[in-house]
Amino acid sequence: MTDSIPQFRIGNGYDIHRLVPKRPLIIGGVRLDHPEGLGLEGHSDADVLIHAVMDALLGSLSLGDIGKFFPPDDPQWKGANSLTLLDKVADLVKDRGWKVVNLDSVVIAEKPKLKPHIEFMRRNLAETMNISVENVGIKATTNENLGPEGREEGISSHAVVLIERR
Repeated sequence: MTDSIPQFRIGNGYDIHRLVPKRPLIIGGVRLDHPEGLGLEGHSDADVLIHAVMDALLGSLSLGDIGKFFPPDDPQWKGANSLTLLDKVADLVKDRGWKVVNLDSVVIAEKPKLKPHIEFMRRNLAETMNISVENVGIKATTNENLGPEGREEGISSHAVVLIERR
């Protein structure tokens, strides 16, 4: 029996990074001010939202995760802008004959409040993935003081993407 070639595929992604002093806080390609001056620890800019989106895109094509394409021990990715990395992943999806239909995501953080920045984040992701902003969903929530996000030890994100054969 041969598998039929699907016209649509779904991928999901997750990422979490620790909050630390003396690091920028960048989420969705937007630099934010944390009330305690904290930022996300990571080899690149540690943008949890974009990292979750990239993992979802790569997962939709069964290509692994971002660590496979942008290893954290590779010096060329140190401090990398995650929008640049997302652009590379979006090109990889396109080069394999697929296009992004839509994205839905959530960022889990107690602080800072993300609502004022959501539209900027949506535009950043839409432009980078070359899709309409109407097809990019970003939500923000707290963890009600539970878990690492609730204790303000870190920020996490979940993302789901739908891709379609071009």
